[in-house]
Amino acid sequence: MADREDVRRAYDEITATYTSERIATRDETEAAALEALFDSLPAGCRLLDAGCGQGTPALEYVLDPSNGCDPELAVGLDLSRGQLETATQLVPDAALCQGAMSRLPFAADAFDAVTALYSLIHVPIDDHPTAIEAFARVLRPGGRLLLTEGWTEWTGSNPDWLETGTEMRWSMAGAAATRDQLESAGFELVAAGEFSDALADEEDARFPYFHARLAE
Repeated sequence: MADREDVRRAYDEITATYTSERIATRDETEAAALEALFDSLPAGCRLLDAGCGQGTPALEYVLDPSNGCDPELAVGLDLSRGQLETATQLVPDAALCQGAMSRLPFAADAFDAVTALYSLIHVPIDDHPTAIEAFARVLRPGGRLLLTEGWTEWTGSNPDWLETGTEMRWSMAGAAATRDQLESAGFELVAAGEFSDALADEEDARFPYFHARLAE
């Protein structure tokens, strides 16, 4: 099972490697899903990127003035101080804070959209419903959520992730369980698909994504 402190320490240790690999392996499907998400939102939308890492691609997208969001209302949250320090260089106009997505330090109805790309899968599996409920709490009615998960329930680790000598841990609830958790938290599914993740242990690994809308 993923442990928050283990995950935090791991990302602190591999920040430079992870950042370069994440930027070098951009997925066109991921970019299209982000575009579809923000096309559904009003001008000046407010974004929380939960598990923002080094700030790409979600915060980077919002901070592009041509995409219709308010860069002053772009917020990134992550457990890893190392990742956040890198984000200050890559997305310097974003507001950044350290914290856990199952205990979001934000008021209710604070955001128009939440993204959680390859981040919920590091949260202890028993806390996945709590994190999704936290996303619902901070979203305004009708707000949007874009998140990735695993296809099946799985917990495990890689002792040498990205050939760094650092162990990384994951906890995936699975696609079916995530759909149920979204529905229980008051979301309705808008779109679903899969992203290709070149950083995964398996070659040509794909992860399901869900674009959901919070009921009004």
